Amino acid sequence: MQLPIYQADAFTSQTFGGNPAALVPLEAWLPDELLQRIAAENNLSETAFTVAKEDGFELRWFTPVAEVPLCGHATLAAAHLLWSEYGFAGGEIRFFTHSGPLIARRTGDGIALDFPAQIPRPVELEKHFVAPFGIEPEEALVEDMEGGKLLLVFASEQQIRDLQPDFRAVANLPYQGVVCTAAGKECDFVSRFFAPNVGIDEDPVTGSAHTLLTPLWSAKLGKLRLVARQVSPRGGDLCCELRGERVILEGKAVTYLRGEIIVPDWGQCHQ
Repeated sequence: MQLPIYQADAFTSQTFGGNPAALVPLEAWLPDELLQRIAAENNLSETAFTVAKEDGFELRWFTPVAEVPLCGHATLAAAHLLWSEYGFAGGEIRFFTHSGPLIARRTGDGIALDFPAQIPRPVELEKHFVAPFGIEPEEALVEDMEGGKLLLVFASEQQIRDLQPDFRAVANLPYQGVVCTAAGKECDFVSRFFAPNVGIDEDPVTGSAHTLLTPLWSAKLGKLRLVARQVSPRGGDLCCELRGERVILEGKAVTYLRGEIIVPDWGQCHQ
């Protein structure tokens, strides 16, 4: 079996920046274990899979070790690739996901994603939140879902840039990942995201984290529209806007790869 594959760098205007993600468009869903093996073989933070429907695309996201309920950068990459490489026409793409319907729209300067806002819940700042990072944050919040993300607010952008976490200690925390954030010097806020327990020590740019960060910093700064930068080694830029119960994430993407993958007979692989 031969399948098309594309790869793009998301939340950047330059190749080798932002966050790389793969897209594998399918005619029909393959077994979940096979999708997971393809994602593991790609060894990117996310591989997106789509199946066309009459009014859009079903969309799922896999890290090298697990399926995730929401991924912003791979959605941006998928939309970009469906428009630029796969021949999809029109200014809007509807995606149907485990997190509900998502919409990607072309803008004059990129692609805007319409995601549900996630309001983080403050929690007590516990000692084991500090141990992986060697520096005490000012505030702790959690995503209001079982096994969601932990948010740690630090005093300065430089502290975020200088973090050298103990990834084993991060993986021992009972969360999908840890978002570390602070007010920015040349933007409204900065962040980094660590998720070793789902196979990603550090994610270069994390759209889903900004569905939490946007409500948080909107409340702190008294602004609905914010400029954000994820200060990972690759780096990435996002424009974020809080619209009621939705977050609009706007960014750019560039195509890196187009090709074909050869998948052996799944029945033989399973024997």
